[in-house]
Amino acid sequence: MSQHILVIDEGTTSTRAVAFTPEGRIAGEANAPLTQGFPRSGWVEHDAAEIWERSLACAQEVAGAVGADSIAALGLTNQRETVVFWDRETGEPLSPAIVWQDRRTAERCAALKGAGCEPFVQARTGLLLDPYFSATKIAWGADNWPEVRRAADKDRLAAGTVDAYLRYRLSRGETFETDATNAARTLLMDLAGLHWSDDLCDLFDVSRGWIPFIGKNAGHLGDCVVIGGRTIPMTGAAGDQQAAAIGQACFSPGAVKSTYGTGAFLIANAGAEPPSSEHRLLATLGWDVPGESVYALEGSIFVAGSAVQWLRDQLGLIAAAAETEALARSVETTEGAMFVPAFAGLGAPYWEPDVRGAITGLSGATGKAHIVRACLEAMGNQTADVLEAMAADGVEPGVLKIDGGMVANDWLCQDLADACGVEVERPEIIETTALGAAMLAAVGAGLYASLEEAAAAMRRVDRRFEPRISADRRGERRQSWRRAISVLTGAAA
Repeated sequence: MSQHILVIDEGTTSTRAVAFTPEGRIAGEANAPLTQGFPRSGWVEHDAAEIWERSLACAQEVAGAVGADSIAALGLTNQRETVVFWDRETGEPLSPAIVWQDRRTAERCAALKGAGCEPFVQARTGLLLDPYFSATKIAWGADNWPEVRRAADKDRLAAGTVDAYLRYRLSRGETFETDATNAARTLLMDLAGLHWSDDLCDLFDVSRGWIPFIGKNAGHLGDCVVIGGRTIPMTGAAGDQQAAAIGQACFSPGAVKSTYGTGAFLIANAGAEPPSSEHRLLATLGWDVPGESVYALEGSIFVAGSAVQWLRDQLGLIAAAAETEALARSVETTEGAMFVPAFAGLGAPYWEPDVRGAITGLSGATGKAHIVRACLEAMGNQTADVLEAMAADGVEPGVLKIDGGMVANDWLCQDLADACGVEVERPEIIETTALGAAMLAAVGAGLYASLEEAAAAMRRVDRRFEPRISADRRGERRQSWRRAISVLTGAAA
């Protein structure tokens, strides 16, 4: 009997597969790490073949554990903006994948800004000119990697986000399609019309022949023919942050979620029309399912969990991320230390791609615990930046719904509430990207009539955190953070 929804959740530092029951319970899961390469300062790459092989291996493992015959549908969610180049005939990657954190096209973005292109681009896409997005990555690969250029010249080049690449491989080349949430992050899609823009493709030197068809987030999206020895319908797909917003049931205008993974991303439901931000936030698509298109405001923070990883792998201050909670609790304050983890530039609301990270306010009293606590406090400080920009744009959440691997840390959750001055809600399943993809797949397979119905059956709240510090203390912390930011950007605190 078909009773499970299998989800592939392909992230930045790992890939995983999860089997959900229709009630939202996890029946099986597997994960594998992904290797990140840093060939130059500001460059970040993945091995696209590794992404495919490890994603497939995780899916096969889970299908074997729950029984392939029990899988009713397949859902997919993925790191957004990362670009893969592959051969349309063989499916094999032609080069490294250029990761969303990569800054190699900063000069190209600056040139387009200098030419006055950003207002046109923002009006058409909802996005700003930044190396974060996919279009300049695609053009860079075609210009700089001979294998990519040769494939383009032979009309064999496929260039797309990770979802399109995985769907192509899962279907053995039968499906060359992306979904509108991923397409919305490329700088190539008309946000209002949900179609590729010829004007934007021309601006960024991207051929329409290289990029996939844009489809919906739920419905019959193709077939998977390589898992478990049978054909499994693919019925749900979305970029990871939009999937998390669905998994957090952000179905009413103004509802906001924040996901803390490699980076941190806040998405606010903006309703049925594309929003316009006056405070350097992004307008994007929330989801597009039959009968309903929902738009969103988004604030992107480039470094969150990767800062903790840096403390572990580069500084050796901790052996495991779980140690950060006890260390943060062991001191009352950071003793004035402020950690700005701008390893890949500053995202919203600053958009400073050339800024790099810093720890300010160090003294002889600063110890390991203070630096670890400052690292965790940076999550609250960055989140408060985005929430203040959202409030200035007219969105003030009464509750901040949080998820991602970092929020297993109770101290961090409480600090988010204190730093932002709002109630924080943590769900029972904190990896809500996979849950949201499962909800989409369940709706696409006809197991539920709507996303609201799926969420009512599949999502549960674990705990809520109320702010504990005074408004004056919060204000002092915000001022200290602004001073630290001003050291890097040169702007007034």
